[in-house]
Amino acid sequence: MKISQKGLYALQALMMLARHYQQGAIKIREIAYEENLPEKFLELILLELKNARIVESVRGANGGYQLRRPPSEIFLSEIIRLVDGPLAPWGDADALRDQIDRDVPHRALYRVFLQVRDAAAKILESTSLADISNPETTKNKKARKKQETGVLRMVAQGSRGSNENA
Repeated sequence: MKISQKGLYALQALMMLARHYQQGAIKIREIAYEENLPEKFLELILLELKNARIVESVRGANGGYQLRRPPSEIFLSEIIRLVDGPLAPWGDADALRDQIDRDVPHRALYRVFLQVRDAAAKILESTSLADISNPETTKNKKARKKQETGVLRMVAQGSRGSNENA
């Protein structure tokens, strides 16, 4: 998986819109200024996001762009797939599964690539704009993740220890 500059700009713009959710539409110029993004390129990105029904445009003097859904309902995987394509190292998960079935001598390699894709997808599918746009929410999520990681580490060490004694 590779995130393009366009994908990064889309994520940054959407984070800004998430921070200002329910404050009305925000002009492209303001988004570009606050996020330090090229305005003309941002126009094209927002049009693509509008066509995908992630954002909506509002006309008039107070017009601009705003999220169509709450930030907690827009996940990074949706945005990245829209802008940059599949999350797999190449093709998509189905293409990797086909490669695993066809290329027997290199099957283990392709399984690793599929595991990498699945791990990345799991993270991106469970991380919303709200998670990354609100610093307080992000701190709480990091604390929970750290706690979960400690438990997983203990379980893994415990299972290794029992294997060594067997």
